[in-house]
Amino acid sequence: MTEEEIAHELTRRRFYKAEQEAGFVESHECITPQQQDPAYRLAFRDIDFLLREELRPVRFQLELLKPEMLLDEAGIGSTLVIYGSARIPAPDAAEARLAAATTPEQRKVAERLAAKARYYEEARKLAQIASRSAIVENGQRHFVVCSGGGPSIMEGANRGAAEVGAESIGLNIVLEHEQRPNAYVTPHLSFQFHYFALRKMHFLLRARAVAVFPGGFGTFDELFELLTLVQTGKMKPVPILLFGGDFWGRVVNFQALVEEGVIGQQDLDLFRIVETAEEAWCHITTFYGLDVP
Repeated sequence: MTEEEIAHELTRRRFYKAEQEAGFVESHECITPQQQDPAYRLAFRDIDFLLREELRPVRFQLELLKPEMLLDEAGIGSTLVIYGSARIPAPDAAEARLAAATTPEQRKVAERLAAKARYYEEARKLAQIASRSAIVENGQRHFVVCSGGGPSIMEGANRGAAEVGAESIGLNIVLEHEQRPNAYVTPHLSFQFHYFALRKMHFLLRARAVAVFPGGFGTFDELFELLTLVQTGKMKPVPILLFGGDFWGRVVNFQALVEEGVIGQQDLDLFRIVETAEEAWCHITTFYGLDVP
């Protein structure tokens, strides 16, 4: 045998691939009681088995692996994560929300949400700026826009990337009410999660910067977990940009936490308050010493 033939023989698979084995099963006629019973199904093709309570550790692993592998294959080295409310309307939808209010209380809330519609545009603009930069290192793309894949601020982020011809990621979550990914997420980078914990892990595994827009419980959950990870040294520092000084100053009294002694004064340096996409991108590029527009 030649050296090439020997090398081929040494690397040749000795076993069929799982998909080939599954094909064999599908080609067989199930005619006996044994073949027809669920116990006889291949374990990895048995959905009822995979959904059993005891298989939760396996499902955790699958939910960790699938996005990780596909993002690796897509050449994504790092992300710009954008968090924010699913309720803040896009500017062109703000008036419709105001018109739909039927009580003074509803109108007051609608007015406040409409006033925050500008953040949709800032998320969109930040995504455009980051996506236009098209930073590639060692064959991997960096600062790829990543959102929760839903409406409002998340839609603005994915939309901004799409408008400049760039791909973006959406990490959606299964909820009791229907939760579709927004139309601007790149289809092959649109993921759906069952476990919040795995979804939050994937937000931060590649995060090179995080922009946090006004939001509710979900946004607070994501923000404070991020701050805790950096504060405790479990995660290396990254630029954390909080959009909207008026909003954050009203809903969280960070200085009071310092005065109460539950955080240190230096912990306020973990994040920066910004108002515009340009200001946020300037801080990100300065943090990393990047010479990009």
